[in-house]
Amino acid sequence: MNLDDLLNRYFSATDLSAVSPAMLEAGIDRLRVDFGLGTDRAQRFALWSLLFLLSAAPDLDVAFPEPADRDAARNFMT
Repeated sequence: MNLDDLLNRYFSATDLSAVSPAMLEAGIDRLRVDFGLGTDRAQRFALWSLLFLLSAAPDLDVAFPEPADRDAARNFMT
């Protein structure tokens, strides 16, 4: 997944400084829904990563049932 594509999909912009607070919140809500409904591990990781960057990610033990995914998320966080 490409970051610009994700930003366009969820926020209709690649520059988040141009996004209104309401649009930001709506985009985060859509990200959370897609993350929760996702079944593809790589896609879920990409969505979680964006949520993490936006300070809106769920806790690792809730987000990832697979230990390898939790380890990858910890590595991303550092």
